[in-house]
Amino acid sequence: MTTTDMRQHVQGMWASVADAWDTYAGLADEVHAAVTTRMLEITAPVPGDQVLELACGAGGAGLAAARLVLPDGDVVLSDVVPRLAAVAGRRAVEQGATNVRTKVIDLDQIEEPDAAYDVVLCREGLMFAFDPARAAREIARVLRPDGRVGIAVWGPRAANPWLSLVFDAAAEVFGGPVPPPGMPGPFALSDRDLLGRILSDAGLGEVAVEEIAGTRRDSTFEQWWTRTTALAGPLAQRLAALPDAVRDALREKLREAVRPYESAAGLAFPSLNLLATARKKG
Repeated sequence: MTTTDMRQHVQGMWASVADAWDTYAGLADEVHAAVTTRMLEITAPVPGDQVLELACGAGGAGLAAARLVLPDGDVVLSDVVPRLAAVAGRRAVEQGATNVRTKVIDLDQIEEPDAAYDVVLCREGLMFAFDPARAAREIARVLRPDGRVGIAVWGPRAANPWLSLVFDAAAEVFGGPVPPPGMPGPFALSDRDLLGRILSDAGLGEVAVEEIAGTRRDSTFEQWWTRTTALAGPLAQRLAALPDAVRDALREKLREAVRPYESAAGLAFPSLNLLATARKKG
């Protein structure tokens, strides 16, 4: 399979879970609230700024920024999947965010003019780029002098059992690593030194990478299983295609695996994000 074929394949898989991202948009904003708040604190959008959110999914980070750039600033919510961009756009209308518009943009090749934006945000998206270094160079290109960028990714697998448990169990079922070699995945940029180096090598300055620890909570195992597998992008479609008996056995294996995270209130998983921020040299 060529890189172009792989891109189209992965984009199709993300498109297949767009409805789930629509359903759980509010949950995604809640889960990422601390990351979004810190990202906006550092990138500091102000009235009049032009903001671009890449790989926006349901658009939570960009919508939060939209309130900060009023009255004459604008936000572009973008995703490579048209259906996801449409979800983000509908949420903007529902929230009365009149300074928001949507575009279909591939973060590996940002088809926007040079120096078009004061702030670029990417929350849980860069790790799914086929060429993160190229994506970082594209981000640097579309930033104005002194422009700011905030990029959040998931930290190491071991620090995020809420998701890594599913990937590890699925790898046993599929007989190979998940995601397969050559495919980007949620832990592709979990090394903070690598993440910082990608931004530095793109010509950005004042690069900093910090950790943001949190807790992922679900009231029941079934709630966790349903949400996690529904939102798991390329993995979701592979799981859905399993025979019922195999999928049921996988679910029961995970029911045992999550017992260390059970409490009277339900499931409580530790989670860890990496937040990388940088500035374009003036």
